[in-house]
Amino acid sequence: MKLYYYQRRDRSANFGDELNPWLWPRLLPGCFDEDDATLFVGTGTLLNHLLPVRTASARRLIIFSTGAGYEKPLRQIPSHWQIICVRGPLSANRLGLPASSAIADGGLLIHRCFSPTGKKTARYGLMPHVHHATYAQATWQQICQQLDIRYIDPRWPVEQVLTAISETELLLAEAMHGAIAADALRVPWIPILTSPRMLRFKWQDWCASMRLPYRPQVLAPLADYPRYGRGLRSGLCSAAHWSRYLKQTALSYPPSLQTSARLAQILSRPTPYLSQNSWLANRVEQLEAALWTVRSRDAE
Repeated sequence: MKLYYYQRRDRSANFGDELNPWLWPRLLPGCFDEDDATLFVGTGTLLNHLLPVRTASARRLIIFSTGAGYEKPLRQIPSHWQIICVRGPLSANRLGLPASSAIADGGLLIHRCFSPTGKKTARYGLMPHVHHATYAQATWQQICQQLDIRYIDPRWPVEQVLTAISETELLLAEAMHGAIAADALRVPWIPILTSPRMLRFKWQDWCASMRLPYRPQVLAPLADYPRYGRGLRSGLCSAAHWSRYLKQTALSYPPSLQTSARLAQILSRPTPYLSQNSWLANRVEQLEAALWTVRSRDAE
């Protein structure tokens, strides 16, 4: 079977997507080739009306820990799809699946595939969303340098990102798979949100699967972001974002200093997230059990 995952139009890497070719061959050795009659759809927010079109030539799709959220919902699940599990309860509900199909994002299996060095080389790390890293890399790096925060770019190679996260004491994560990797590696994390255009649904879906709330710390969009990223073309989303921002902060700094000041404020009284050890172990075990289903079907 062939691995299917989202690839950006500009072909630049994104950690959450690039986890697929790094993770699944390690967990399902010998199962992948270039035969696209069967496609394995793993990590990503791909369960929408576009997936049947993009995979039209496949005779079988295996859906494993994938999420819903972007684009229009599926009207019905094609008969040749085999849904082993989905990212969380919100995805299951959107697709009309039983609650038992919601396990967690497969990225949690980093817990089994990556061995941290055991050392901590940074007190804080920050990993922006890939869009924001693309448009505002230099600004984010400058802000992080000012505050002695390790900047972690979601476009770096997978193992570089994993090493950086594992050697950090606390991660500020706008990239959801940064938070997933941190949780899998037992690194406390805080969700941040810097744009009204970010999809809250997928975060809520995954957090629900981990028995965690999703209450991100909201920051003002950077001036480097394009108009849509600053909410200038999304009235309701933008209003909600700024409302949350104003409730969480009483800062009156000029725009050029707002982000630095807000991050310093967050870190002065951090409220980190981390799933319970026992629940992480449960989710990992459930994902591994579901993988055996994939192995047995691939062997048929």
